[in-house]
Amino acid sequence: MNIGIIGAGYIGSALAGRLTSLGHSVYIANSRGPETLTDLAQKTGATPVTAKEAARHGDIIVVTIPLKNIPDLPKDLFEGVPADVPIIDTSNYYPMLRDGQPELESGDLTESEWVQQHLGRPVVKVFNNIYAAHLENSGKPAGTPDRISLPVAGDDAAAKQKVMALVNELGFDAVDAGTLHESWRQQPGTPSYGADMPAAELQQHLASLGTKRTPEQHAQYQANQNAAEKQMQAQGIQL
Repeated sequence: MNIGIIGAGYIGSALAGRLTSLGHSVYIANSRGPETLTDLAQKTGATPVTAKEAARHGDIIVVTIPLKNIPDLPKDLFEGVPADVPIIDTSNYYPMLRDGQPELESGDLTESEWVQQHLGRPVVKVFNNIYAAHLENSGKPAGTPDRISLPVAGDDAAAKQKVMALVNELGFDAVDAGTLHESWRQQPGTPSYGADMPAAELQQHLASLGTKRTPEQHAQYQANQNAAEKQMQAQGIQL
């Protein structure tokens, strides 16, 4: 397939390397221009381009940039891109360390619903709850015991199926995580975030949470994330 990646951070770089190794044609862009991606291109085999060129490269597009930078993307980024091209959103909300979007504090919107509003295109949420090193190195053939599973949430069934097939090709079990409004179950602060659960465990966990986030769940997961961010801050971790 032709796959465009907008964002050359940890997840974008990991995906670029894995996808080119599987024979896909990958275009990758960042905010500083393709001339700054020479080393990454040599390492991964991806082709450095502009964001608009990446958005027009094909069968699946991945947006993997800090959430706070989503509104800065060109308003016409997906102009002319066919409606059936899935847009993957990998973003996570880190309010204390980086992002600070007041409209996300109430819990009425999930992170990816907010992203979807800004992009003006339906998105599928995946690759947000796995560490980049695990995404790059921990894929296994289908049927392998304890194969890591990844939750995939979205409202467009056809787009979700295409993305789930890609997840499987990368070496992970794709678990249907429901609608985009239900994607709170894979956000930072939740038990599945960074947990590398096998499929049966992840399915059981998602079911145990229900589909509608309660005020108590929102408060608990927000507290978990605040504690994690404070720890990251104390350790000098930069996002």
